[in-house]
Amino acid sequence: MHNRPSIKDIAAAAGVSPATVSRALTGTGLVAEPTLTRIREAADRLGYRPNVSARNLRTRRSMAVLMVVRDVGNPFYLEIFKGVEAAAREAGYSVLMGNTENDPDREAEYFDMLGDGHADGMILMTGKLPTRKTREVGPDRPVVVALEMIEASSFPHVVIDNEAAARDAVEHLIGLGHTRIAHVTGPLPEGMSQRRLQGYRQAMKHAGLTIPEGYEVLGDFGLRSGQEACRTLMKLGSPPTAIFTASDSMAFGVIGELRSLGLSVPEQVSVMGFDDLFLSEAFQPPLSTVCQPRADIGREAMTILLRKMTGGPVPAEPVIMPTTLQIRGTTAPPAKT
Repeated sequence: MHNRPSIKDIAAAAGVSPATVSRALTGTGLVAEPTLTRIREAADRLGYRPNVSARNLRTRRSMAVLMVVRDVGNPFYLEIFKGVEAAAREAGYSVLMGNTENDPDREAEYFDMLGDGHADGMILMTGKLPTRKTREVGPDRPVVVALEMIEASSFPHVVIDNEAAARDAVEHLIGLGHTRIAHVTGPLPEGMSQRRLQGYRQAMKHAGLTIPEGYEVLGDFGLRSGQEACRTLMKLGSPPTAIFTASDSMAFGVIGELRSLGLSVPEQVSVMGFDDLFLSEAFQPPLSTVCQPRADIGREAMTILLRKMTGGPVPAEPVIMPTTLQIRGTTAPPAKT
């Protein structure tokens, strides 16, 4: 039976001090490249696994972080989780998923876990702070907000420019020749939904296009609300030739409902989504959508959280991650009338 490789073994293999190895593997100090990569490669080669129990006793840390979301069943979060988990694993942390389902008590309980020592840090993706009083929401707490801006919070943020991304999506439809473009929003007045709505309005205004009465329909990011919104839009006296939805799930609902009404996509109605879920590419026809770099968002949020947990510098301004348009098969020029 082989002895378990130690930090000293890695130090000898990498030609550095044990202290440098410890800093590199725990994320508690700055180790520059290429030394950092050399240490990690030596650790992998030797099959090193940290003794978490011993380290927890030494550091009084749980070596776990929380990723708190609205709905753990939403596939949108899976790619973000992969990014968070990859960065956490490199630093010896495990990731726990917290599911709030918009329950204020559950939101507060996850914050309480930080104070009780059950987790060392949190990546918060609910778009809001707990409404129930908890002692753990001060700006010094190890929390990073991802995806949704929380205006009243001074926590570090990793987000996208939702306004600009929505504007790009609508400008694509306008560029194809559409003038009657409707929008299915996310839940309002939440910030993310509001910003995507503003981007839609800005693109329409910039192109000199009016938004007819009834062309803005409230949704909730879910498939069923896309179906209901589509039924509402298609009953209008002058229905849209293109629909921009604030999520891919709602776009799937819109397309399914259009088909049930006997309308073809994109020949009769174009549909543009937002998120670029895995299913978007496999959908028939493949969905045109806004791609959020979800794995990169997760990795960046975890990297900032590691710095915050160890007293390192964190960005004072929100980190804005880039978005791209994925133009596929659900958008085309409007049918000739």
